[in-house]
Amino acid sequence: MESRGGKTILLTDQADTSIESAAHRILVLPKASHFLTPVVLTIPLQLLAYQIAVHRGTDVDQPRNLAKSVTVE
Repeated sequence: MESRGGKTILLTDQADTSIESAAHRILVLPKASHFLTPVVLTIPLQLLAYQIAVHRGTDVDQPRNLAKSVTVE
């Protein structure tokens, strides 16, 4: 991804100085139990995806190619 000009964002629960060169941005999240970690990580990732879509000008309320589940007559 970086070879094509993309920027990497690292989400972690460890504040470690040895990983500073691994990404352009590092987001340190609070530590949670092994079973709650997916929930703790999902919320910031969803917000990040939303903000990226808004920044790119994508209509987040009406995504393209979304099949309608309710047929309107």
